[in-house]
Amino acid sequence: MRSKVTILRTKAIIALGANLPLGEMLPRDILLAAIKELTLLLGELCQVSRLFQTPCFPVGAGPDYVNAAMTVETTLSPSDLLQHLHGIEQQFSRLREQRWGMRTLDLDLIAVGDQVLPDSAGYMYWYDLAVEQQMKEAPKELILPHPRLQDRAFVLVPLCDICPDWRHPVFGKTILELRDALPKSELEAVLPVE
Repeated sequence: MRSKVTILRTKAIIALGANLPLGEMLPRDILLAAIKELTLLLGELCQVSRLFQTPCFPVGAGPDYVNAAMTVETTLSPSDLLQHLHGIEQQFSRLREQRWGMRTLDLDLIAVGDQVLPDSAGYMYWYDLAVEQQMKEAPKELILPHPRLQDRAFVLVPLCDICPDWRHPVFGKTILELRDALPKSELEAVLPVE
């Protein structure tokens, strides 16, 4: 009798954004192509939000973004998954020249299951970092969940399409609760793409 091998899959949450064209491809087209690439690479167990138009962050730093979110069931480790995301960004000519700068494609690994990386203290360091320091300093290691998740309507609104009940492993709040805690003006600025 053969024993069955169980492959453990974990739900990973990915935020997608673009605000620069790539040749003839507009940001909307880039996101749709990136979603297709991610689905081909990571498998069929994906959920994808609607596309949304959002103001550039920080305000005034460039053209509006098109944003979306997706979940994928994966056997990859967080670091391996991040490497795949960076590879797809490179396919779409992503340049990492400026923190929070304009880009053809941005794929942010928001969470992998309920993992807190590198550890609770490391997570809290980045969570507590002042905005002025965030603009200058980037982590050298993967921080999960994304330490700015709870601050960003352009991430939380799309996530409510696909995983409103996912619970933040540090704060214990759902995506829906985090979204509803944001100012109404920020939420109203995130508009579905027709």
